Amino acid sequence: MAASSSVVPVAVSAAVVPALSSSGGFSNLREIKKQLLLIAGLTRERGLLHSSKWSAELAFSLPALPLSELQPPPPITEEDAQDMDAYTLAKAYFDVKEYDRAAHFLHGCNSKKAYFLYMYSRYLSGEKKKDDETVDSLGPLEKGQVKNEALRELRVELSKKHQARELDGFGLYLYGVVLRKLDLVKEAIDVFVEATHVLPLHWGAWLELCNLITDKEMLKFLSLPDTWMKEFFLAHIYTELQLIEEALQKYQNLIDVGFSKSSYIVSQIAVAYHNIRDIDKALSIFNELRKQDPYRIENMDTFSNLLYVRSMKSELSYLAHNLCEIDKYRVETCCVIGNYYSLRSQHEKAALYFQRALKLNPRYLGAWTLMGHEYMEMKNTSAAIQAYRHAIEVNKRDYRAWYGLGQTYEILKMPFYCLYYYRRAHQLRPNDSRMLVALGECYEKLNQLVEAKKCYWRAYAVGDVEKMALVKLAKLHEQLTESEQAAQCYIKYIQDIYSCGEIVEHLEESTAFRYLAQYYFKCKLWDEASACAQKCCAFNDTREEGKALLRQILQLRNQGETPSTEMPAPFFLPASLSANNTPTRRVSPLNLSSVTP
Repeated sequence: MAASSSVVPVAVSAAVVPALSSSGGFSNLREIKKQLLLIAGLTRERGLLHSSKWSAELAFSLPALPLSELQPPPPITEEDAQDMDAYTLAKAYFDVKEYDRAAHFLHGCNSKKAYFLYMYSRYLSGEKKKDDETVDSLGPLEKGQVKNEALRELRVELSKKHQARELDGFGLYLYGVVLRKLDLVKEAIDVFVEATHVLPLHWGAWLELCNLITDKEMLKFLSLPDTWMKEFFLAHIYTELQLIEEALQKYQNLIDVGFSKSSYIVSQIAVAYHNIRDIDKALSIFNELRKQDPYRIENMDTFSNLLYVRSMKSELSYLAHNLCEIDKYRVETCCVIGNYYSLRSQHEKAALYFQRALKLNPRYLGAWTLMGHEYMEMKNTSAAIQAYRHAIEVNKRDYRAWYGLGQTYEILKMPFYCLYYYRRAHQLRPNDSRMLVALGECYEKLNQLVEAKKCYWRAYAVGDVEKMALVKLAKLHEQLTESEQAAQCYIKYIQDIYSCGEIVEHLEESTAFRYLAQYYFKCKLWDEASACAQKCCAFNDTREEGKALLRQILQLRNQGETPSTEMPAPFFLPASLSANNTPTRRVSPLNLSSVTP
């Protein structure tokens, strides 16, 4: 009796769920909690564990419901009653990953729930066999060489059901997954959109749709249901598309309406800050999240990336040991340990752990990218290229993989390939100065100096992370004998350094002062030339030149040479370089000349 009461038929749930989720607002959080508890049960019965976990976590963040408001399970249909024994047995086999066995006992079942589990078991069986073939061969496999042999049969069967309009929300979701795996992207998007209309509460369908959207324009043309779930979807896709301001605003709105205790939202906000390189803020949020949910493993590899960037060895070591105690065979744990060994410059060990992560999940994006970085450190460029290409196959929006490929081809002295990959990275991250500086260097090597100047200036305009764009732009002007523009760039560079109080490499600072001393000397501005020459004396590489210039200035002054009054005043900045005109918000990608390999 207990077993039968827990079974919720799809026919009933398909009618119940859309009715509950028709409202697009958050005015009634109790109704939302009921919907989340309902969908958590429905997805769990069908083996969709990640969607079930997501719904349960979100439901947990809302206030508890009184006993009088808890919904009883819907009544069982005749079809469900007939398939009950087969479903119960098959679900037990499914839970222990005996997918072929589960499918065998479900063959011929008529209820929609049993039919979904039958098709899903066949799909997962094919995926498991494919993974078993690839697990020991993470080397140079061509895309599509190892395939899930069940996909084509599943597509044919599901297509017939779809045309007959016999698929419920879960069936549509599985049909969309099969189409995506067969690289039928347009058809998959249409099916996932249909699935969100039929069953808006199923997070898995929204998430699959996220993976297929490549830009904001594509998002605008989707006809999505007006439901509160759409807000979670938009926040997630904005994060994926690097539209961080919009994503953070969406997550803040969700917190304000009542989801402030959701660990999912907190972790997504931390990931968003990680994406815009606000490392302190991201670290602070992740530390707070660890206090609230100390056994959480999701997103901890992102946390370890932040600790790696800050060279926080002891904190990274503690995190690695802690995750090992929780679950040493999770992909996130392997990536954290890999980052720890990488920080200690033990790159062979680091690559080994990233490989271990990929044996656990060959489609795990972060591990492919990180393994590419390790091969780069070991000067194994061919293996690095292969790893980055695998990362792009998993997710074409991964700018780190495109950027890594650009760096690899730069080492191989193949500038046209290098330019192509840097441009792809820049399109994904138009406000990231590192991509722009890399693009500028590439254009310089190809002697396309106008494009290089565009890149360096834009890198400075969006907020130069490495404080190198102005120096490179100045050197470019210097190379083109545009002395006034070069001087202006060096002046702004020095002002930026002294205003933020950062410790920078003396070499570039000394280069700037040396050029300015010579520039002012040619302009006969003795006071300014003298001030810059004195600064040169503070650096080993320019000390002698500074002293020689000071002697020349003194000699000319003694001879009665008058300083010029026609040149601009010292540290003059034209309007184009003033701080007020520096854009700091997100910008669109540069319109650069199309050069492809």
